[in-house]
Amino acid sequence: MKKLIKDLSQHLWASIFTMSTFMDKLLLVCLIIFTIAGFLYSREFISSGNLVKISLDNKPVYNLNLSEDRVISVRGPLGNNVIEIRGGKVRMKEAPCPANLCVHQGWIEKGAIICLPNKVIVMTGSGKQQDKQGAFSEYDAVSR
Repeated sequence: MKKLIKDLSQHLWASIFTMSTFMDKLLLVCLIIFTIAGFLYSREFISSGNLVKISLDNKPVYNLNLSEDRVISVRGPLGNNVIEIRGGKVRMKEAPCPANLCVHQGWIEKGAIICLPNKVIVMTGSGKQQDKQGAFSEYDAVSR
């Protein structure tokens, strides 16, 4: 059975490439190039900044400077999240969630770390994105 599936899949891929024209292959290559270029270009729109916004259940808890080294504990529904700021980067040091995906994300300079089970969000941004009350703007990279 495995040999039959392997033979059919090899035959399918071979027939796809023999049926495709030069223009089909050129279109595929162009799409791959544009996808990679778009990914690299879009990374420039994610602003690296000097501020860290920590939210709990979509309510701001802390607005901190990224250049000041410190360790913050935020109590969520499941327990405490420990957030560390050091050397212009931030990370989720400890989290009570079962998978610890936010902890495994590691250090970031720009972007966000989200602990979904505990409803804790850590975002970086710049002072230009803040309004008069010190909150981050609601605009994202696309709508700017």
